[in-house]
Amino acid sequence: MTYVNVMAAAVPTASKDAYWQGAKQMGNAFRRHGAIEIVECWGDAIPDGKVTSFPMAVKCAADETVVVSWIKWPDKATADAAMAAVGDEPEMQMGDQPPLFDMGRLIYGGFEVLSD
Repeated sequence: MTYVNVMAAAVPTASKDAYWQGAKQMGNAFRRHGAIEIVECWGDAIPDGKVTSFPMAVKCAADETVVVSWIKWPDKATADAAMAAVGDEPEMQMGDQPPLFDMGRLIYGGFEVLSD
């Protein structure tokens, strides 16, 4: 059964280009490990909520933008194996660079696809 990993984060708006470059590099590693599709979405019309919302969920600041992405896999086993392996890939090594966003506010999870 098809499987997806989904992520939401608050990224500094001024770092959009750096985020996109990093996402493309990481995407190469995920593809080598079996990803079928990778989608990166930069927030455009994200309303503030009263009870819940994307901005509230990631504690988005005024100078940040909500980003959502997902990776589609042929199955959960492939996703699990890839997630265990990609950390050692060169594209995933940040070196001395600071993280592109606050990883403590990252929301992520794995989902079985019911309809595609």
